[in-house]
Amino acid sequence: MKHTISILCDDVPGVMTRISGLFSRRGFNIESLSVGSTDKPGKSRFTIVVNGDDMVLEQVRKQLQKLINVINVWDYKEASIVSREHALIKLKAGRNTRAELLQLVSSIPARIIDSSGDIWTLEITGDTEDVSSFIDLFKHYEILESIRTGKIALKRG
Repeated sequence: MKHTISILCDDVPGVMTRISGLFSRRGFNIESLSVGSTDKPGKSRFTIVVNGDDMVLEQVRKQLQKLINVINVWDYKEASIVSREHALIKLKAGRNTRAELLQLVSSIPARIIDSSGDIWTLEITGDTEDVSSFIDLFKHYEILESIRTGKIALKRG
C-alpha cells in the first residue's frame, strides 16, 4: 500500500541523513521525497511517498518520531489530504507544431514559462496521476529534458 508520510522537524544539518537512513535500514525504496521550509521559522517539512506494509510503516513512523530534531510524523490517508506535484518539461517547439502545442498547453493546467527560439519550457502542476497523464500528452513531441518534484501534501481542514 502506498503511504504519504509527512515529517515536521528542525531545519538543521544531518536531519535528512537520519530520516532517509531509517527508511534505508528498513529496506523501503523512497518513491518521492520533497523537503521545504514551513511557516514556522527554523522548521522543515518532509513529504515522503513509499510503498509498504501498513504495520511495518507504523513501526517506521514510531521510530521516526523518536529521532532527534523530529517534532511530529503523520501517515496521511489519500482521502484526507490535498496534494500536488510540479513538473518542468523542456521541448522543441518547431514552427509546424507550435499551434498544436499552444492548444494542448491551454487545455491542461500547464503554462509556458520560457521560450527561447524553438525551445519551450513548460510548467505542469497537479496531483501525481494528473502530472503523469499530462507528461504523457507531450511524449509525441521532442522532449529535450524533464524533471518532477516529489509530492507535497497538507491535511484537509
